[in-house]
Amino acid sequence: MDSGTFRATVASKMPPIRRLALVVNAAKDGARDVSRDLVSIARKAGTRVSVTSRFPIPAGALKGVDACCVIGGDGTLLGVAGEALRAKVPLIGVNRGGLGFLTTFSADEARVCFADLLAGNYRVTTRSLLACSPGKGKPDFALNDVLVKDAVSSRLARLEVEADGELVTEYSCDGLIFSTPTGSTAYNLSAGGPIIHPDAEVIAMTPICPHTLTNRSIIFRHNVKLRVHNRSRNARLLVALDGRAAKGFDRNSPVAISIHRQRIGLIQLPGHSHFAIVRKKLKWSGGILENPAS
Repeated sequence: MDSGTFRATVASKMPPIRRLALVVNAAKDGARDVSRDLVSIARKAGTRVSVTSRFPIPAGALKGVDACCVIGGDGTLLGVAGEALRAKVPLIGVNRGGLGFLTTFSADEARVCFADLLAGNYRVTTRSLLACSPGKGKPDFALNDVLVKDAVSSRLARLEVEADGELVTEYSCDGLIFSTPTGSTAYNLSAGGPIIHPDAEVIAMTPICPHTLTNRSIIFRHNVKLRVHNRSRNARLLVALDGRAAKGFDRNSPVAISIHRQRIGLIQLPGHSHFAIVRKKLKWSGGILENPAS
């Protein structure tokens, strides 16, 4: 399967998956059992399978495969995303962790539908990424979010934000979360930010505990160029991308954030519903509660 350019599709038949990489987080309960079952299903379907439980996965481990199946939690999938991006390989997420917004298949669902997925009964949905250049550091990417905060967790940071060279505002806060639509249900949501449909081409900026009576997220358009300046006297900032600390950060240089030129692919069933996942995972409902006394 040529994964060079992902395109979201609702087609019920895609190219079969003939070469599969399986990445297993052995620390997750039941992950090895699921792995053995899926390997058995794949081999019966005539699919060649390579399995690794090494983290980070070896460079080049996804070269030449049609897809990568990740068995673990969302953190496991985020840890594989970089190699998948370099190899232009879509990801199948099987959840053995917590909520599992990225690892959308349960173990039982994966066992039931895996043969169909391998036969081509799936769709590839693409997700936007954030590009982040922390000062003089090497540019990197994030699938969920970029966090900018004071390196000392108990101290407020003074952060000035620019959008396309125009001042947005200056925050005194615990930090700022810059989120993709995919990451909107992660740290952004916990900090009071909005839920964003994954097809939206936007960046959400949500302050963490700002020292103000007005606390609102800001949604920026897809082609915005953001810069965050450290205005904290003698303070050092921490920049984290999907939870991993950025390297080469220079406190005297701004943090540049924008939409990445590449996108990453996730394999889902043709009838996958984002809002069904939100309702299920967050036990969320927009309905009006009835008055039990009426």
